[in-house]
Amino acid sequence: MVKKILILMIITSFIWAKTGVYEKNCIPCHEDMPIKIDKFFYRYLLKYSSEMEVKHAMSKYLKNPKAENSILVDGLINRFGVKKKTTLSDTELQEALDTYWEQYKVFNKLK
Repeated sequence: MVKKILILMIITSFIWAKTGVYEKNCIPCHEDMPIKIDKFFYRYLLKYSSEMEVKHAMSKYLKNPKAENSILVDGLINRFGVKKKTTLSDTELQEALDTYWEQYKVFNKLK
């Protein structure tokens, strides 16, 4: 019986370990929004073009969100407001941005 419980605990820990910062902190907030999370990515990509610039702009916004440094148009800011400041550490934020980039990047996916 103890072996079964131990095996179950190990399997559960592997499942939880695969859930990263992005999945725990970003997805839940964006799930209920009418604008899906990929649309934000494409707006950032159109404005900033490169991986480094996109991640820098997103990090800057998430650490100090203001309407003037948002990529949303005024109508959407008026409707949804400005995001609250992130509570993630710099390391966690970078991990989330890396995951987000890998999830939605279009480079090497176009044919």
